[in-house]
This record gives sequence, C-alpha cells and structure tokens, in this order.
Amino acid sequence: MLASNMSDPNFYHLPIIQLRDTLRQQLASLKSQMSHSEPSNTLAVFKQQWQLIHQSEQQNQHSAEDIEAQQVDWLIRLFNALFASQNVVLVRGKHEPEYFPATEEQPARIQFAHGFFQSALHEISHWSIAGARRRTLSDFGYWYAPDGRTEAQQKVFEQVEIKPQAIECLFSLMCGRRFRVSQDNLHADFDTSQSTFAVDVFNQATHYINQPQTLPKDAQTLLTALAYTCRDTIVVDEVC
Repeated sequence: MLASNMSDPNFYHLPIIQLRDTLRQQLASLKSQMSHSEPSNTLAVFKQQWQLIHQSEQQNQHSAEDIEAQQVDWLIRLFNALFASQNVVLVRGKHEPEYFPATEEQPARIQFAHGFFQSALHEISHWSIAGARRRTLSDFGYWYAPDGRTEAQQKVFEQVEIKPQAIECLFSLMCGRRFRVSQDNLHADFDTSQSTFAVDVFNQATHYINQPQTLPKDAQTLLTALAYTCRDTIVVDEVC
C-alpha cells in the first residue's frame, strides 16, 4: 500500500500486524539472547510490566503524566537491556535531545528531550540508522538548523528525516502509540502545503514492512521486542 497524493496519509492503515508476524520469526533468537541477562530483564517480564501499565491507563488509575513516566521508565529499561553489549544507554534529558558518543569513562548516551516517550523513539530511530562511524560523532555528525529554516534548508531536513521518522512510526504503532510526522518548522515563512514529506514517510514505512530485511539491524531488534511485549496494545486502523 503506497500513499500517492499530497493529503496526509493515515498511518494507522499501515499493515503493522504483518510486520509483527514477520518479526516473531526472530523471537526465539532474541529470547535466547535475553536469557543471559538479569531475571528482571527478560522479555516475559517486560511484557508483564507493559500490560500492567496499559491496564492502569485503561482504568484511569493514574494521571496521563504518571502513565507517560511509567512507559518511559519501561522503555529505558528495555532498550538498555537489549543493547547492553553495545556500550550505549538511553537516558532522559531535561532539555533538547542530543547524542553523546562513548568515552573511556562512560558508554554512549542517547539523550531524549524532556522525558517524552515519543522523543525517545525518535532518537532511537536516528541511532539505529547511524553506522559505526557516525556513532563515534556527537549528534551522529548531523547538520541541524533550528526552527525557522529556509525553504532549501527544509528540503534537506525532510530528506534526512524520512527514514528515521518511518522507523519511529513503526516503533510507535508497534507499542500502541499515536504517530504524526514532524516537519519541525513551525515558523516557516514559505508555503509548506505542497510538501510530500508525510507521504514519503508513509511510503518508506510501507517499504520497511514489505521488506523488513532492509530495516537497520538494531531497529529490527527493538521492533521484535515490541512485537512481543506490546502485542496486545498495537494500534490498527484507528482514525486519528
């Protein structure tokens, strides 16, 4: 399924169940890998914890802020357990997101913005795409212009963001989260209505679902873990 017009595509029409079922073929090897970790870090434990958080959310037992904080804590523990061997940790940031490469004293840090779950998924997406060389560079060596970019700068930004946001979309849907593309240019002084960015992200996500072997390896690992731990909360065909 490819989106072909300028209107915003409905990301909940993506066949995420198809990807879940495909990735479950990798589940045995991932469980075997996780079995060597602490008992509290097995996939079965993460699945149970996610279900409890989801039940609490459904029954309105906690505020939205508390649920978000619990989900973020859960994601941090899951990521750090999955990728412990890669000398990298996912951490909350109080301000803007930033990636810090590993040093002799500490592991690499993927710092996401303001403790937001969605920001964590976005920054993990960038990390999963970055190759070995770029993981040795601050912020993966990306050039970044802040909000208020020119039209030419915006086009470059959107091209760089297609794959990360497509992967973020798959992460989001796999764990039952809403997803919207971010052009990150609220103060643009040019016409953005003809941008194909949302369609491009949708089509890239569709490509990854149809050809999951083209996903970065680390993105596949996290998606496989989410396909198992969050399988009862996957969002399908929901109208935003």
